[in-house]
Amino acid sequence: MTLRASVRAMPTMLRVGMAETIAYRAEMIVWILTTTMPLVMLALWTSVAREAPFRAYAQADFVAYYLAALIVRNLTSNWVAWQIGEEIRMGTLSMRLLRPVHPFAGYLATHLAAIPMRALVVLPVVAIMFVTSARDVIVTDAPRLALFGVSVAGAWLLVFATFVAIGALAFFLEKSMSLVEVYFGLFMLLSGYMIPLDLMPGWIRDVATWLPFRYMLGGPVEILIGRAPDAGAVLAAQWAWVAGMGLAAALIWRAGIRRFEAYGA
Repeated sequence: MTLRASVRAMPTMLRVGMAETIAYRAEMIVWILTTTMPLVMLALWTSVAREAPFRAYAQADFVAYYLAALIVRNLTSNWVAWQIGEEIRMGTLSMRLLRPVHPFAGYLATHLAAIPMRALVVLPVVAIMFVTSARDVIVTDAPRLALFGVSVAGAWLLVFATFVAIGALAFFLEKSMSLVEVYFGLFMLLSGYMIPLDLMPGWIRDVATWLPFRYMLGGPVEILIGRAPDAGAVLAAQWAWVAGMGLAAALIWRAGIRRFEAYGA
């Protein structure tokens, strides 16, 4: 399993992944529709800020924030943890291990191929941003938009690596998917998904700065709406987490594969 073989096979795997995404487009749309919590919070917070700004967040700020959160969430989410866990549980991972490319390349291609479909779904949200008060809040200069694009790519990789690590824990734990519930609980609180971190108590903001969840969603959103004056520091921390979580996923996978093969699966 060489890096060269994985790179050469990537175009083919991307085409296969795209075909799978199109074939299961109904499931994809249902999955995407489950990430509508920002719309609920948008209705709540805009009603709160109707009379006056709430801690420097006016109605337009909340509209921009939660529409941006919806965009980032949909572009960066994936289901690789469930995929890996199911393949380990059913033993079908053995077939993937026989291929001449690393399994990570296969998972990567499958979930990268889903991004165009996700982008089509979020296009209406982008359009809404430009016809509502949010257009006066989001950044429009090229450098900031470029930073936002880099942050979304980093968020995607960070979520992917985190889910690979959680999925690979199925090598050792029978109920590894229960860790996904723990993950989502922490994500809801510490990423800014439900409430902007600016509005959280100071100690929660401090904790969020040192954990990966902010860089999965809150960081990119803050960059897009101009509330990240330290955008460079946010990106540096985000990509450090990408490297760290990627390494953790690789180490858990390597240890798990040895255990998997030892049992003769």
